[in-house]
Amino acid sequence: MSAPIDRPRSHLFYQTRQRRPLLDRGEGVYLYAEDGRRFLDASSGPMVANIGYSNPNVLDAMRRQMDKATFGYRLHFENEPAERLAAMTARRMPEGLDRIFFVSGGSEAVESCLKLARQWAVATGRDSRWKVISRFPSYHGSTLGALAVTGMDVMSRPFEPMMRQMPKIDAPTCYLDRDDLDDEARGLRYAEQLRDKILEEGPESVLAFIVEPIGGASTGALVPPESYLPRIREICDEFGILLILDEVMTGAGRTGRFLGGDHWPAARPDIVAMSKGFAAGYAPLGAMAAHRDLVEPVLDHGGFIHGYTYAGNPLACAAGAAVIEELERLDLIAAAERQGAKLKAELEGLMDRYPFIIDVRGRGLLLAFELGRDRESMAPLPVAMNGFTDLVEDAYARELIIYSRRTRGGLKGEHFMICPPLIVEDAHIGEIVEKLTGALDAFAARHKLPVAD
Repeated sequence: MSAPIDRPRSHLFYQTRQRRPLLDRGEGVYLYAEDGRRFLDASSGPMVANIGYSNPNVLDAMRRQMDKATFGYRLHFENEPAERLAAMTARRMPEGLDRIFFVSGGSEAVESCLKLARQWAVATGRDSRWKVISRFPSYHGSTLGALAVTGMDVMSRPFEPMMRQMPKIDAPTCYLDRDDLDDEARGLRYAEQLRDKILEEGPESVLAFIVEPIGGASTGALVPPESYLPRIREICDEFGILLILDEVMTGAGRTGRFLGGDHWPAARPDIVAMSKGFAAGYAPLGAMAAHRDLVEPVLDHGGFIHGYTYAGNPLACAAGAAVIEELERLDLIAAAERQGAKLKAELEGLMDRYPFIIDVRGRGLLLAFELGRDRESMAPLPVAMNGFTDLVEDAYARELIIYSRRTRGGLKGEHFMICPPLIVEDAHIGEIVEKLTGALDAFAARHKLPVAD
């Protein structure tokens, strides 16, 4: 386990009282503590650092912009970096999604999607539509609007008196199902829950469905059956509701496509939210991409009643444009698919040694493994075992950073995200697996879990 931190009391606070060493610098896939320790960041922070740390071309682009201007308010000036990044983003979106709205992070991006969808409904005479259906479990952000569509009770319950919870359907956790259906049939069965929920709520009241095309932190890189998202699109079309893809974690190449939804071209979205890898940690940046047919009526109706001070910030947009250029120069989207397949195979190999690893899943370099009692029952480990934090600390003690979440609605079970930067090389994969093996051995010994020879 990690040693206690001996430093003066901090005036900062975050989520807990846990302390960590001071960060000195980042280089490539590594982060260096002030005391000299070198950590391999196998989660890219919270799945952010897609192109690794201290990329010189991105830093040079930011320096050039700093020499010109670091801020210009969008009501007073347009700026070239924002215009250029908007054009670059639009070219990479599905057909028609060529209207871009910049924000500073993922929660802001999702909030913007929800508010644009509602304003489109008002502008086009669909005032009765306001409900946004989402999934349980899911995570879409920490603002009150984003929490309303988040399916994770531990995150939203304290704030329920302050917001209006939105309807939920089940996420397609097919790996837990015990039935005679094949994957295609399971995918269709989960998708039909959306149709049933629309009818239950009243089609005239439903505005949109929001979904991560591949699950993020709430479901641990959950990949739906191939039949799922195309059927979702058909249902949305049947009832005239919008499909919002939350690509905050899956976007910018992490899954082996620019968007996670690009794996299912038939599931064309109406609105997309992006952040995290979009600027890869070099500046706070996110974006909403929306179909022109949604944006134009809103602008005609008096304008988009929404905004953020730093929307379209020139320094952040210069960083974002440079990140996209590096993704292409280094062919990192193809690398995510290639290296992700290698890393996933290594993680699946760990299942032979550790029977308490009950699932490995994901696509590209958005990967996760889940712990449980056994693969027959798929029951989670006892909550009191605290595997959620223990294994992270065992890895951290070995200078390996991994990311954990409770996998069953945020209350029990645990999965661990293994999502290194897209620049990860074969040697790094070997180092990840070696250190993770040591952490799993320590975790198993402490909790008396079986380990195969």
